[in-house]
Amino acid sequence: MTSANDLPDPAVRAFVEAVNAGDREAFRAALTLDATMSDDGTDRDLTQWADSEIFSSGGHMDVVSTDATGRALVVDYRNDTWGTMRTAWRFTVAPDGRVSRFETGQA
Repeated sequence: MTSANDLPDPAVRAFVEAVNAGDREAFRAALTLDATMSDDGTDRDLTQWADSEIFSSGGHMDVVSTDATGRALVVDYRNDTWGTMRTAWRFTVAPDGRVSRFETGQA
C-alpha cells in the first residue's frame, strides 16, 4: 500500500486525502469548478456521484500502486454500498494545480 502522503502529485494527494477524510469541502477544493468524471467509461454528474459513492456511503481509497507521475492509481476502494473492489483511477490536473477530470473503473 502507498500512503496518500507519498503520492507524488499534490492535486491527486489532496483528492485522496479529502475522500479518505470524508471532507466534502476539501474534496471540492481539490477540483476545478468545471471538473468532470467518468465511472466505468460513462460520464456521470460529479456532485451526485460523489455524494452516493463517497460521502453518504463512507468511501475510502487504499492506494495499491501509482505510476511515476502520481496521476494513475490502482486503488482498493471501499464503501458501505459495494464493499471493497480493486479500481483504477486516472487524473487530469489543470494548470492551477487542481483536478479537472478523473476517471475510475474496475481494475
